[in-house]
Amino acid sequence: MTDKENSTATAELRSAEQNIEAHSAVFKKELGLADLVLTQILFVIGLSWVGTAAKLGPSHITFWLLAILLFYVPSAVVVIYLNRLMPLEGGLYQWAKLGFNEFTGFMVAWNLWIYVIVLTSEIGLQVATYLSYALGPSAAWLAGSKWVIAGASFVIIGALVVVSTIGLGVGKWIHNAGAVMMIVIFAALVALPILNWSRGSIAEYRPLAMAAPAFSLFSLNILGKLGFGALGGFEYMAILAGECRNPVRTINRSVIIAAPIIAVMFILGTSSVLAFMHPDNIDLIGPIPQVLSIGSRPFGIAASVVPVAILMVMCMRLAQASVNFTANTRLPMVAGWDHLLPAWFTKLHTKHRTPVNSILFVGAMMLAVGLAGIVGVGEQEAYQLLQNAAGSFYAITYLVMFAIPIIGLRGVEPRPPLWLKMAAGSGFLMTLLYVVVSVFPIVQVKSQASFTAKVSGVIIAANILGAAIFLFAERRRRGHALKADSVGASAD
Repeated sequence: MTDKENSTATAELRSAEQNIEAHSAVFKKELGLADLVLTQILFVIGLSWVGTAAKLGPSHITFWLLAILLFYVPSAVVVIYLNRLMPLEGGLYQWAKLGFNEFTGFMVAWNLWIYVIVLTSEIGLQVATYLSYALGPSAAWLAGSKWVIAGASFVIIGALVVVSTIGLGVGKWIHNAGAVMMIVIFAALVALPILNWSRGSIAEYRPLAMAAPAFSLFSLNILGKLGFGALGGFEYMAILAGECRNPVRTINRSVIIAAPIIAVMFILGTSSVLAFMHPDNIDLIGPIPQVLSIGSRPFGIAASVVPVAILMVMCMRLAQASVNFTANTRLPMVAGWDHLLPAWFTKLHTKHRTPVNSILFVGAMMLAVGLAGIVGVGEQEAYQLLQNAAGSFYAITYLVMFAIPIIGLRGVEPRPPLWLKMAAGSGFLMTLLYVVVSVFPIVQVKSQASFTAKVSGVIIAANILGAAIFLFAERRRRGHALKADSVGASAD
């Protein structure tokens, strides 16, 4: 491009940013650095990933380090770069729209939106599992009861709607409390093997012992999950940039502070799981409650504390669901700003200044998907089906994010440096690995071929539907523009 074309592209980017910032001016600026650091910890650390990593046995540290080097660090630097360039409400949606075009931005938002819908819809299933651990063996039936799961889904999603409508003035305290509980529970998880080893309850405990990895389709599957699946999420808080105080500084610093804390928690947490459990016996839905239950048995009266700890884990998951839900409700709103969805989605609550219609719509869709996901399959298979489909939707958005510094932002100066493009390339390949292997289950299912077909079919069908919605919206928008031009010409 010529210097003039580069200058024009840069000016268009700044103009678009100013338009988005004008929309965001009505929001309350509730989030500061401490809120974002705690929310990063809460959001990124999925409770199931230490169980997934433990499936690798003693080689888990090697795979964690590979995932950190090849994905975690690249994702952090790319997010910091894009957020500094475009600190806008809508986050990755805006980055993709301004970095490529409106269609790419809409499809990113569509996949991110569906990801959260599907992921959070499994909240009833997880709560039923946690309650079965907390209440003891006599309540084991709760984890498999579709009526209990459905009832929990109704209550929890209803509460998410209420909290999200009130806004981040209340929601951030729920998220912060969840993060504090997360840190406390992981501290207990890390301490349990040490205490058991000191009492002689377990023969040995070497949390940082490394074993040579055995590369196979299974281990590559897990590596993809440890990279994108476990360590993804730094970009998510940027969706709420318009509701942050000084979004460039606070979001970027929150990533830098939270990243090493999260890495240490994952590695030591996985070692604790393996101290008590053989990889074949790990409960992928609730590995932390499982370990807390087993690890506390030698302490007699101390075991009575376990139900409380398990309930804390459940509360952490609810706080995570609140983060997911709150940010997700902003995506239909920002698409409505661009007239790609009806203006109905942009309506704000008169008092709380939150997108109330978008919140109600997301809640209804989440409940519908959750109820549909528990029909006709066992709970472990249902969990894996939801996890794999949701992860693939999310991964698509990351492929676009990593592509922006490499081939996007055409004509915008200054260009991304070579080292950033190399980091983005590493993140892109790790995410692509996740997409390829995510259609295969890591637990025993009735039919692997059927499982793969279900996951693939859902991903393809959902994206075809998203593209159709965009094309319909674009055609309608053009029709309105032509009609306006015609009316203006007639008036002249």
